[in-house]
Amino acid sequence: QVQLVESGGGLVQPGGSLRLSCAASSSIFSIYTMAWYRQAPGKQRDVVATITGAGTTTYADSVKGRFAISRDNAKNTVYLQMNNLKPEDTAVYYCKATYLGIEYWGKGTLVTVSS
Repeated sequence: QVQLVESGGGLVQPGGSLRLSCAASSSIFSIYTMAWYRQAPGKQRDVVATITGAGTTTYADSVKGRFAISRDNAKNTVYLQMNNLKPEDTAVYYCKATYLGIEYWGKGTLVTVSS
C-alpha cells in the first residue's frame, strides 16, 4: 500500500505560479509511474502530466509550455511546477502512482486561480 500526500495548493492570481508536491510513502518510489490529474467542479478528472521512473514526461495539450512535472527519487516526491496560471486551471489536483497496473491516489489539493 502506498500513501500519497499532496501539498502546495492555494489561491493565486492569473499569471501567477504554484508548485505542487506529492510525497509517497513507498521505498520503491523510483519505479512508479507518477501522474498529476485535476478535477474542476462538475467535470471529470483528467490527466495533466505524467512521468515514468526513467523520467519520460507527457503533458495535456492545455498545459504544455506552462506546467512541468519532475521527481526526486531520493525524497520520494513528485512535483508539478505551474506557471502562467489561468482561471481555467482552477481544480482539485490529485497525485497518482501506478505500478504493475495498480493505482494509488492522494486526496488532492485545491488550486484556485482568481483575481
